[in-house]
Amino acid sequence: MAERSAIDLSNIPAHVAVIMDGNGRWAKQRGGLRVFGHQSAITAVRDTVEEAAELGVHYLTLYAFSTENWNRPALEVMALMQLLVHTIRQETSTLLKNSVRLQAIGETTSLPANCQRELAEATELTKGGTRMTLVLALSYSGRWDLTQAARRLAADVAAGRLQPGDITEATLPTYLATAGIPDPELLIRTSGEQRISNFLLWQLAYTELYITPVLWPDFRRSHFRDALLAYQGRERRFGKTSEQLTIS
Repeated sequence: MAERSAIDLSNIPAHVAVIMDGNGRWAKQRGGLRVFGHQSAITAVRDTVEEAAELGVHYLTLYAFSTENWNRPALEVMALMQLLVHTIRQETSTLLKNSVRLQAIGETTSLPANCQRELAEATELTKGGTRMTLVLALSYSGRWDLTQAARRLAADVAAGRLQPGDITEATLPTYLATAGIPDPELLIRTSGEQRISNFLLWQLAYTELYITPVLWPDFRRSHFRDALLAYQGRERRFGKTSEQLTIS
């Protein structure tokens, strides 16, 4: 596992996104209910947030609850919502201490009222954080994000605020939930699954993918450093050849 000394601090991705997968399998392996895995994942979240902030990541986006997750058994969803409220309340002081700003993306109006209230309070309390922005993707999906962006674009065109010919690859991102946030340079997915699960579909166009078999509740600081070390060993060409990068 990578030590801090192995990390090149001059080549830290500005934005890291994480698909936190494997809670259910982790719990099943231990004979527990799925919610046991979700509860046990809090340490992984805390370790990842703190390590990212300490290493100089500016944005960390965690896929906490997808639009599709609403289709899970009602008791599991209820337990997840209760856990979300508890965790936000418990961790807000730590975010403040570490100057971490909290932001949420997704259809958050679909969350229970107490979740919305805790989220709004934590967001307001931490808005002055300058070290890192922690983005929670809640009731989020990439297709939802693109759909709501298209609706807003269409509304602006209909109102005459925007001409169809003015819509470019630079225009559309300003309508996404992540407007103002740079695209992730690194996506980490735990549990070994090799898919992006409807997450940040536009934003991940040129993101480096790092897939680890580690189940999310077991993910620690050293695993995060492993992902960074792998990222730093990649050649990011953006469609160019290695020779072109050398020349430039």
